[in-house]
Amino acid sequence: MAGIVNYIKESFDELKNHVSWPTLAEAQSLTVLVAVFSIIFSLAIWGVDTVFSGVIKEYFNLLK
Repeated sequence: MAGIVNYIKESFDELKNHVSWPTLAEAQSLTVLVAVFSIIFSLAIWGVDTVFSGVIKEYFNLLK
């Protein structure tokens, strides 16, 4: 149990003293960038899914 407590203490020390955190402006701009690319990728996946769905439906309609 003491090992877990020591691990948690060392983790907090690492985060507090050895990690370089971005500024608020950097964090905000990176958040917007991630949101924009997430929307773009989700739209691309939706488009590919729609096309493949239509192709598969047409294929199975031809088999009837």
